[in-house]
Amino acid sequence: MTVHALRRPRIKPEHRAYRTVDGHVRIGSVVHGIGAEIKDPGGWVWTLVEALDGTRGVQEVVGEVVRHHPELPLPEPDIVQAITDLTMAGYVEDAGAPPPAELSERERERYGRGMTLLRWMDLRPRESAWEPQLRLRRARVLLVGVGGTGGAAARDLVASGVGLLHCVEPDVVELSNLNRQTLFREQDLGVPKVEAALAALRALNSDATVTGERREVRGPADFEDLLADGESPYDVLLLAADRPAVIRRWANQVCLASGTAWAEAGYRGPLVSVGVFTPGRGACWECLRSTGIERRDLRLAPGQDEDVASPRMPWNPVNAVTAGLSGSLLAHAALMLLCGIPPVEPGCRFGLNLMTPGDGVLERSERRPDCPACGDPGPRDPT
Repeated sequence: MTVHALRRPRIKPEHRAYRTVDGHVRIGSVVHGIGAEIKDPGGWVWTLVEALDGTRGVQEVVGEVVRHHPELPLPEPDIVQAITDLTMAGYVEDAGAPPPAELSERERERYGRGMTLLRWMDLRPRESAWEPQLRLRRARVLLVGVGGTGGAAARDLVASGVGLLHCVEPDVVELSNLNRQTLFREQDLGVPKVEAALAALRALNSDATVTGERREVRGPADFEDLLADGESPYDVLLLAADRPAVIRRWANQVCLASGTAWAEAGYRGPLVSVGVFTPGRGACWECLRSTGIERRDLRLAPGQDEDVASPRMPWNPVNAVTAGLSGSLLAHAALMLLCGIPPVEPGCRFGLNLMTPGDGVLERSERRPDCPACGDPGPRDPT
């Protein structure tokens, strides 16, 4: 996108600039990771951002800056370059861009608040502020596990406007589920979870296509079958199932082979987190896990099993808060992978420690050459 293609450039409303006490220009809000500060000794940058209000074309903006600062040598290319820099940094949108015809007026009303949030977090130039919402509408998502984490993720994605969500879950609704699996109601007891989930999700948003099947994933072949099913490939796999224990390894293996981006989320006591992975970009799940094990300092005696350092129970302690947070993080990861907002590099795990508010969970690893899943296999014996 070139600056001269902008019909009526404007600073995004969420990125409205202001002047600091020392004359600098702050833009992009005060949110860490979005905002920036620009030195402005001549005062013309402030004039520029004020002129970028969506009522003028590029040449009119240039003329406004020159008119207010005749004392400064401001060649037109320098002003255009400044507009280009602000646009490429994600602070400028085209107020004259029409909404995509693919999105109906009803959809624009429904998702308008979500569009503005994505616009706020978006730091890349777009033809239209509605482009991320359109990407979400076109997306096909496979969700394995529709319990506490998966149910919350499904709810958030369907409410946000995902195009197609296919849910996979083998269990029925039990009374002990209802303390955290808020997609279900008491009248759903004994009903297959996928059946109850589909009814609830379709009632939430009739514009989204929600399908499902009652099925248990018992090995890599099941993931392969699920990803291969349908008229076109899935854009993202979301894993919200925690059994068998090896299921994440299976998902990682199959997604690496198919090139499918994926995310997995869950809770461990007060720790709530999501892992985000894209084959060919950053660490895979095995890389991240191996690096995490190496970084641990459990201070165990030689030969002592590491299981002694962590409680093992027949169930995972959880309530609606921890399950809901993990599901919302999983939906957020899906938006990251589908829309590129926010622009977080995959191959990481992030989340919350509810025991210490403000103490986040963040794990990252480089891709490991010795990784058994994605590492370099080394030279092969030609024989």
